[in-house]
Amino acid sequence: MKLLIIIVNYRSAALTADALLSLLPELEQLQSSHVIVVDNASGDDSIASLSKFIDQTTPLADFVTLLPAERNGGFSYGNNFGIRHWLTHNGPPDYVLLLNPDTVVRPGALRELIQFMDRHKDVGIAGSRLEDPDGTPQRSAFRFPSVPGEFEGAISFGPVSRLLSRWVIAPPVSNEAHPTDWVAGASLIISWQVIGQLGLLDEAYFMYFEEVDYCLQARRAGWKCSYVPASHVVHLVGQVSQVTDPNKSRKRRPRYWFESRRRYFLKNHGACVLISADLAWLLGHALHRARLFVERKPSDAPSHFIADFIRYGVFVRGFEL
Repeated sequence: MKLLIIIVNYRSAALTADALLSLLPELEQLQSSHVIVVDNASGDDSIASLSKFIDQTTPLADFVTLLPAERNGGFSYGNNFGIRHWLTHNGPPDYVLLLNPDTVVRPGALRELIQFMDRHKDVGIAGSRLEDPDGTPQRSAFRFPSVPGEFEGAISFGPVSRLLSRWVIAPPVSNEAHPTDWVAGASLIISWQVIGQLGLLDEAYFMYFEEVDYCLQARRAGWKCSYVPASHVVHLVGQVSQVTDPNKSRKRRPRYWFESRRRYFLKNHGACVLISADLAWLLGHALHRARLFVERKPSDAPSHFIADFIRYGVFVRGFEL
């Protein structure tokens, strides 16, 4: 098996069906590939709806396995559940592609990823160019979070961003393939050699930061991560989680976002860096709010963000992972 694709569905059957439909020409062309759709205990009609769609869409049933999970354990849990199921019945594939249900795969996207990985054996993880439906690119190749990066992201002020440009977490989009620290988990391919060395995703992350963490572990194990803009994938941002939807920027962040961020820093960098990152973000955000006040502009932060940042952060919850 060349490529195993995992899609984790949670109450998003219509989006998952669209993603599968866009995958069908790619699957027919690749042949040696398979999709596992894991339903993370949606509790709605997702299983029945997707089962009917797969059965009625010829020849989708030849390429897709629909797998109900026992519980909604989050993004890492769902992907791991699908990979473990595959391994109980088959040998390991060359590559595993993690694909969001809120994506539409453009023609040739999977082929470009596989060819890139085949040509670059030192690359263990790679990501697609994510884009809006009209083709506008989204930032999907990133630098690892850091203390200066947290300050820059919070203050959101041009002169400071230019001064701290080497730490900006989301640099401008490039049209060329290039090494990067981490890539978005909406369309992320992993060499099986990496999984064999590192194991599966950390299920202590419910959602967010799990792909950042995994790319960091791969980097520490000697693997490179790359951005492959020749692989085009439409990403309907935030349509599943509703957290990062740009049309709902004021929506309150869920508790698991803060806990995942906290876990990432504490697990990978320790308590001192976590505290420094929190203080840097709070200082940057305070300065950002002060500038908005002077300019008489409304706050652009999610609802209750400061209170939740403190409530679910190190200052209240301590240093336990």
